[in-house]
Amino acid sequence: MTDLVVLGFSDKEKAESVLRLSKELSKQELLDLEDAALAWRTPEGKIHVRQSFSPTAHGAAGGALWGTLFGMLFLMPVFGAAVGSATGALAGKLTDVGINDAFIKEIAGTLEPGRAAVFALVRRSTPDRVREALRPFGPTVLRTSLTKEREEELVATLQG
Repeated sequence: MTDLVVLGFSDKEKAESVLRLSKELSKQELLDLEDAALAWRTPEGKIHVRQSFSPTAHGAAGGALWGTLFGMLFLMPVFGAAVGSATGALAGKLTDVGINDAFIKEIAGTLEPGRAAVFALVRRSTPDRVREALRPFGPTVLRTSLTKEREEELVATLQG
């Protein structure tokens, strides 16, 4: 079962550091993310969102591969790759997987100017090691899909 965790940070740089950390934790097999996103509000109040998973790019890559394979069968691999890439990109663009975009924008709208949030859809993790790695960044738990007990434990650990 996947869990959604939204952590708030005092600035965009800390949030970006946590996204980089999540990649390192993934390499160490301590964290498995289905999706992640970064949202921040500029000092002027403008909201920005950056997704870490692009269904359009993944669709295009997969479509190009399958298009090339089918194109080779009909002796037109370049044409097959182009058509496969275009249809894969279109399918990816129309598919909304992972964290709901409207939810990200809703939470981002509640951020104070200059602040940021990291959204993580966690497949599995080693909770104690991940919490310890996050603690130096001083995150605030904004939202989770965890049980009340697990959320309270997360908040207590992150606050030291």
